[in-house]
Amino acid sequence: MNTILLVEDEPHVADLIKQSLEEEGYQVIHAFDGIDGMNILKKQTVHLLILDILLPKMNGLEVCRQIRSEGYLDLPILILTALGSAENIVLGLDTGADDYLAKPFKLIELKARIRTLLRRSELFENTSAKGHDLYKFADLELNDYTKKLTRGGQEISLTSTEYRLLLKFMKNPTKVLSRTDLLDDVWGINFDIGTNVVDVYVNYLRKKLDKHGNQKLIHTITGMGYVLKEN
Repeated sequence: MNTILLVEDEPHVADLIKQSLEEEGYQVIHAFDGIDGMNILKKQTVHLLILDILLPKMNGLEVCRQIRSEGYLDLPILILTALGSAENIVLGLDTGADDYLAKPFKLIELKARIRTLLRRSELFENTSAKGHDLYKFADLELNDYTKKLTRGGQEISLTSTEYRLLLKFMKNPTKVLSRTDLLDDVWGINFDIGTNVVDVYVNYLRKKLDKHGNQKLIHTITGMGYVLKEN
């Protein structure tokens, strides 16, 4: 049984989500604020976190950022936000969230997002040990068994989403990948979610790679997408 931690301060919203997800067979632990949520996470095994942004004591963006900084890189995080502007959505994703859902939302969509995030997480964790796949490009080296990335011998820490994104590029060097391709393969979403999440994560990944090398490796092809190539 997958355990979901729900951090939501609106009682009626929390009750609705909790009841609906428990009917689907999930175990749901509820916290009313960010600090309680952090404390529960450190004591319980959690498979997915649903995190509201507007929370008392510590807002959802701060919670998300702290969770990632403390090493919970593989925990799928879905943020809920009444702040539906592109800027706020991008900010949430940029702090380390894997997906977002703007309020008000339909429970059927929330459940679909949860299934997608959990499926991706399970695939990430259960990589076959017999592959030992090692991908190299320029001074990048990615071990798909150990999930270790180095550039020029320096190890780079990635979130699970950043890892899947880079792996897609490493498997397709010099090939132009469209935003639709990346959205489908990396996020498991084959429909328009109305945000530039792909662009945000490409830029996020670029910053980490560029910090450890002198050459830009991920390039924008205007009107077409992105490509992993040397200058």
